[in-house]
Amino acid sequence: MTTIHNLGFPRIGAKRELKFALESYWRGETSRDALKALGAELRQRHWTAQQELDWVPVGDFAFYDQVLDMSFTLGNLPERVQGFNGDALDNYFRVARGRSAIRTESHSTAHTHCCAGVAAGEMTKWFDTNYHYIVPEFSSTTEFKLDASRLLEQLAEARTQGIQAKPVLIGPVTYLALGKAKDGTSKLELLQRLLPIYAQLLDVLATQGVEWVQMDEPILVTELDADWQHAFNTAYHHLKSSKIKLLLATYFGQLAENKYLAANLPVAGLHIDAINGQDDVQQLLGLLPAHKVLSLGVINGRNIWKTDLTAVLDWVEPLAERLGERLWIAPSCSLLHVPVDLNSEQKLDADIKSWLAYAQQKLDELRVLGKALRHGRDCVKAELADNAAALAARRASPCVHNPAVQAAVKQISAGLGRRQSSYEARAPKQARRLKLPAFPTTTIGSFPQTAEIRQARSELKAGLLDFACYQGAMRAEIERCVQEQEALGLDVLVHGEAERNDMVEYFGEQLDGYAFSQFGWVQSYGSRCVKPPILFGDISRPKAMTTEWIQYAQSLTPKPMKGMLTGPVTILNWSFVRDDQPRSTSCYQLALAIRAEVLDLEKAGVRVIQIDEAALREGLPLRKAQWKEYLHWAVESFRISANGVADETQIHTHMCYSEFNDIIASIAAMDADVITIETSRSDMELLDAFEHFDYPNEIGPGVYDIHSPNIPTKADILQLMQKATERIPAERLWINPDCGLKTRQWAEVIPALQHMVEAAKTLRQSMKLAEPV
Repeated sequence: MTTIHNLGFPRIGAKRELKFALESYWRGETSRDALKALGAELRQRHWTAQQELDWVPVGDFAFYDQVLDMSFTLGNLPERVQGFNGDALDNYFRVARGRSAIRTESHSTAHTHCCAGVAAGEMTKWFDTNYHYIVPEFSSTTEFKLDASRLLEQLAEARTQGIQAKPVLIGPVTYLALGKAKDGTSKLELLQRLLPIYAQLLDVLATQGVEWVQMDEPILVTELDADWQHAFNTAYHHLKSSKIKLLLATYFGQLAENKYLAANLPVAGLHIDAINGQDDVQQLLGLLPAHKVLSLGVINGRNIWKTDLTAVLDWVEPLAERLGERLWIAPSCSLLHVPVDLNSEQKLDADIKSWLAYAQQKLDELRVLGKALRHGRDCVKAELADNAAALAARRASPCVHNPAVQAAVKQISAGLGRRQSSYEARAPKQARRLKLPAFPTTTIGSFPQTAEIRQARSELKAGLLDFACYQGAMRAEIERCVQEQEALGLDVLVHGEAERNDMVEYFGEQLDGYAFSQFGWVQSYGSRCVKPPILFGDISRPKAMTTEWIQYAQSLTPKPMKGMLTGPVTILNWSFVRDDQPRSTSCYQLALAIRAEVLDLEKAGVRVIQIDEAALREGLPLRKAQWKEYLHWAVESFRISANGVADETQIHTHMCYSEFNDIIASIAAMDADVITIETSRSDMELLDAFEHFDYPNEIGPGVYDIHSPNIPTKADILQLMQKATERIPAERLWINPDCGLKTRQWAEVIPALQHMVEAAKTLRQSMKLAEPV
């Protein structure tokens, strides 16, 4: 009998209940007990949704991040939070975001500086997804100490529901690989300290009657050197004496050369991503010992299109006959990366809705496959017929294919992605036109999305506010934003993006080929949720999308006003992308649409245009052998979108919360005049690449961590900029936050930007550089 199971479930709730509960707690409006009760309620609800599975994940729920949860389970807390008293959950939030609830911090006496917060943990992308995790911190003095309370509490809750629980842990090798040693210590040297804690945890779980534990080791789908391969053997031979059966789970890619290693580790089962790694299956059948379970991720846990159930059965049925009870099936990875329930969608086009599956529907697909494998296809004949009909309708739909767009992509030439002149020739022309000081100050684009802004947008969508009134309200917000920036003394202004709901959704709503959900929310980090648009067809731009708003903002000030756009690679990577053509083709379509918008902005007199490519790095394949192809079409797509302008027009791009030192040459090849990047949480570590690479253009290292409520001081900013000047010539440096400010409050933003402007003035004075005229 084939076993069906799941690797993880979305934790935010179908209506983002966790988001609102977290933010209410942080504001001091609700109690810690209320927050914990909401967490228990969500877990109960999600386990109920999965109760028909043979094994249900427990421990996949987190109040902020599953990697941070693992750090606390292992007792690996940064020293800066170890002296606080009170509930562990508050220390957890201090690491996550720099502080916990307002009332908690205002009454703390453990640290005199507590009310100003502590440094939040560094945050970066979880493999090649848009989920962010809190990076574990290590040093030569790092010690580990087990705290299994979180996992044991959730296990006890699941038992009261009669759930067949499979606890989920991040494996020891992946945990070390994802962390950072702050003092240059070799992370692998910590393995011998770490493994006894894992062994102790497994023993504790065994005493609770746990039979299986899912040990997530996705680092196995990356290229590993001999030392890291040896670490896997060391780790799992150390843990093999446990009474618990381990299911080693890999996902997001192929095992490739790691197949032999993974197949022969002393664990009871191996899960692989059969969406991205189906080619591994046949070889694994010959490598796996005869007693070992093979779990296949046959349903895409990263995208929302229906699974071709008949096609899956065609290749899995022979495996079921061969493996019998040793075959398990599941989604490819945790369903954390998809929305909760498609049944919530009442306004989505009926045809498009029929092509989709959210987390709940993916579990339904899993049950259908399980029944077919156990009892034959006849018992699910109707479900298979409905599935086939939906897939056929999608393939034949005229709204998916646009011959004119397809023809335009075929006509793309190399010249479309080249600027008229080199940066060396463009820079003096831009300097004469813009007349900016040394260390020019700017922001990344968005300003606080106030309750009034959100209310106006909601009333417009509900038909309670006509567009003229909405436009007036947004113009008033833009005017306020411009006035605040002028008062602060910023050099290059932005209009604040009051009219934009999301940096991707806003553009997708105005492009043909996109559809939008009401409840398609997924977690990006902590309480931050995004609603990726659904790219279902060929992309075209019917009309200008931003020009009117930027023109209005520019009319309010003589200072340069940036036109703000999201780049084609980011729109692609932050969408649910169609799976019926190469991603590169969709990206080129988006590039042509954004190029048309760039040219319209330039025609309207906009002198500075920022094209954000925050997601360039996260789309990078996990294996370096595949990087070249991706970087070719990704960089070329940006260049197509940006490089039709005159030399005098300054092109900016922005990237955040990604490690990109290893692709710095490709970033330079984008040939943006100015790049702004996140560097505050990493303490300028991301600028290390510039010690060995002569980056040719201008750069703005982020000096204000906008994902924390903490307000940087002038001294903080000067310290960071001093590190930047050690790597990059002062005449090519800008000063800016590390990301947009939409999630912050004006009361936080104003003093932070004041300190940023003051720091710029101090730098100019110390280096005897001129202030603007």
